[in-house]
Amino acid sequence: MGTVLPQQQAFDVSVDVLPQSGSKCFDDDGRLKRTGTVWTASAHIITAVIGSGVLSLAWATAQLGWVAGPSVMLLFSFVTYYTSTLLSACYRTGDPVTGKRNYTYTDAVRSNLGGFKVKICGFVQYLNLFGVAIGYTIASSISMVAIKRSNCFHKSDRKDECHVNSNPYMIGFGIAEIIFSQIENFDQLWWLSIVAAVMSFTYSSIGLGLGIGKVVGTGTIRGSMTGISIGAVTETQKIWRSFQALGDIAFAYSYSLILIEIQDTVRSPPSEAKTMKKATLVSVATTTLFYMLCGCMGYAAFGDASPSNLLTGFGFFNPFWLVDIANAAIVIHLVGAYQVFVQPLYAFVEKTAAEKFPDSQFISKNIKIQIPCVGLYNLNLFRLVWRTVFVITTTVISMILPFFNDVVGLLGALGFWPLTVYFPVEMYIKQKRIPKWSTKWLCLQTLSGACLIITIAAAAGSIAGVVSDLKTYKPFKSSY
Repeated sequence: MGTVLPQQQAFDVSVDVLPQSGSKCFDDDGRLKRTGTVWTASAHIITAVIGSGVLSLAWATAQLGWVAGPSVMLLFSFVTYYTSTLLSACYRTGDPVTGKRNYTYTDAVRSNLGGFKVKICGFVQYLNLFGVAIGYTIASSISMVAIKRSNCFHKSDRKDECHVNSNPYMIGFGIAEIIFSQIENFDQLWWLSIVAAVMSFTYSSIGLGLGIGKVVGTGTIRGSMTGISIGAVTETQKIWRSFQALGDIAFAYSYSLILIEIQDTVRSPPSEAKTMKKATLVSVATTTLFYMLCGCMGYAAFGDASPSNLLTGFGFFNPFWLVDIANAAIVIHLVGAYQVFVQPLYAFVEKTAAEKFPDSQFISKNIKIQIPCVGLYNLNLFRLVWRTVFVITTTVISMILPFFNDVVGLLGALGFWPLTVYFPVEMYIKQKRIPKWSTKWLCLQTLSGACLIITIAAAAGSIAGVVSDLKTYKPFKSSY
């Protein structure tokens, strides 16, 4: 999953504005005229989706094999496309053309479902963001270690395996995030999306290119129809790994959280829902093609030995400098992506604290500091303490559980059913007033139920993976 657009990162923001209907400069809600099209929305979605999730697809394909691997990717792409069209119909409450706009995913849940489900939605979102912060810390450290090992390996003329402890790199990443977390209005840095897009496509394309190059170089397409064979793993491991692979693929397709925010950039007429359906079709088809290529070429290159992170598998191959560039691109991407993703969580905690303790100087007071070459900086003590504690917490958990694949699978499982399937289905049923027990209602509920079963299986597989890894792993002593 890639980096979401910074200017659209506000899960729980409602703005009351005076309508300026009839104005050439403003839309019906009083905001500046939206100018987005099918192509800009498609570009936003592709930028948001293609990210670090692509790195685990070769491993996921290896667990499932040449038949089930691509089939599952196609299945997830279909479900994601269909539920995204349902979600796009919920951008406006009531009339699809003139109804009240919902600016965020949470706004849509509040308008259509309300009550306790809004709190559940918020909890799942923030839990997912917390998990993403951990996953990004692990992924960035793995890439930094891969660069170090690759250079060490070639300097020693391939004689030293160069095992490297990942903890110092996680700590370094955490220190950088503590510094970046204190930047005011980080979510308004528009150029982050451009950097994220360039970095995502850089490392994804290099991974794809290296996979193709290795297959062409060896002249052999590795892998089997059923995936990693019994013997290389036990029957129980085969089952759990197959379930975990579902979570990895689900994580790669996760973007429902930001679909409403992207839709809020689209102009009308035609209705925003029609535009987004076309944009979703274009972007999901493009993303699926790219994912199929990356997953399949990675599996063809490595077979049963496909690594959990595709680029680490190429670490000892030439041109090693190209692999270093790809891993550096991952680190650059994730340093910014970490902050962009957790901004809503920062904002939620700080807003809640301000409302609970309105008279607290510790929470509300800003200390103005003049920084040379930067200007005036507002230091808030609560922000300093809370964000620092948050980063330290995610870093420590990452050091305790540095299992990239397991964490990615669990994140995919936690986010897929509730955010990609359940809430869009329930909101669509409510929005369109679909009668209970009607054919369409039964079909939608069947889809939701089937995806719930997949989510439970994926979560179970990821948890089993963590338990298995913990049997041989000593906390704070991870090395690659």
